[in-house]
This record gives sequence, structure tokens and C-alpha cells, in this order.
Amino acid sequence: MAKRVLIVDDDPGITSALARGLSLHGYEAQTENRADRALERLRAESFGGAIVDVMLGADSGIDLVRDLRGSGVTIPILMLSALSEVEHRAAGLEAGADDYVVKPFSLEELAARLAVQEHRSRTQVPQASRFTRADRNLTRGDLQITLTEREAELLCLLAANGTAPLPRGEIFDRLWARDGSGAENVVDVYIGYLRRKLATGDFGFEIRTRRNRGFFLDGTAPSIG
Repeated sequence: MAKRVLIVDDDPGITSALARGLSLHGYEAQTENRADRALERLRAESFGGAIVDVMLGADSGIDLVRDLRGSGVTIPILMLSALSEVEHRAAGLEAGADDYVVKPFSLEELAARLAVQEHRSRTQVPQASRFTRADRNLTRGDLQITLTEREAELLCLLAANGTAPLPRGEIFDRLWARDGSGAENVVDVYIGYLRRKLATGDFGFEIRTRRNRGFFLDGTAPSIG
């Protein structure tokens, strides 16, 4: 199956040539010429990588990369530019690009660099998110959400249990029974609250339900501090 990659450049001649060339290296190349549409697609669709030009008409490819990383997009990103000065390369890399290719370049070099970054992304140990009890903030990279006191207790309880499911009744007994609450469905309500907050970005884990057994964290559980 061809690997999907998005090429973002405001020059249709370049995007067309790159798409044709990358297809010879086993890629299914899609194209966009505007930063806003590229941002929307890379957030919503499944791509194995992106190639972003530094200059996108009135838009900045560096700003696009920074926005992508800020919203939790972790796919490999290569930047293209005719600007070879060190400060331009540094700006692209600091924004979150994985590599920077200066024009003119050979298609073979571009495909090879993309393949290297794809391999690195597959072999890297995922960065764990971190939860701090003092301010109830869950962070991963530039992502951050703040939990309520009860949401925080629920997250810590699930994290401490690892991948083993926690039954609804046990969660209720440990977090709500002491308050005199009488309905176990309050657990489902707070699981829903927590899932919605986690859905705002990629925190490296999700809350899953194992039928008739309970709830558990799937992925890299947050470190608790």
C-alpha cells in the first residue's frame, strides 16, 4: 500500500513534479497550496509525512509547521526552501520540522530523507505526557489541558492501574462512595468529560472500555508528579 504524503507549496509546477516523482518511490502524494487548508487536512486525515515549502505566498510554512506541532501532529515534516542561510534552517527546525532541504535538490535525495524520518518516527519511544497534581495540568510538548479535581483523581486512578481494566463499581467506591453519591453512572459521566478533554490533542493515550470488565488507559500512560 502506498504511503500517503502531503506536499504543501504554492507553486503548482513544483507540487505536480514532486507528486509524480514521489509516486515512483512508492508514495501517494496529495497536494495543497494554502497553509490553512493544509493545517486542516493534516489534523483530520491520515498522512505518513508532509513536505512543506518555507514560502507559501502570503503564508509562512514555518508558522504552519509550528501550528501543526502545537496541535499534536507528530508525523515527519520536511521543509523545502531556496533560502540556505543558517538562520532560516534553524527557524524551520525550531518550529518542529524534522529536516530541511535546500533547493535545488534531487528527487532521490528528497525521497531518501523522507524515508529516514519515517523510519525514525516508527522507532522512537513515544514521549509520555505529564500530569502535575499541584495545578492539575496534563501536558505533552506544547499541548496542555487543565482537569477538574475529580477528573484528576479519575486519571490518576486509571494511570496507577496500568493496562488492567478498572470496573465501574470499584471506581465509584474509591472516588464517589465517600461523598454519599448513590448512582454508579456518575463514573460514565466523568469518563465522558475526561475523554472530551483528551480528544483536543494527542496526549499519547486514550481511555478505552473493555466490555464487562471496566475502563483502562490505552497507550503511553502519563507520568504523575
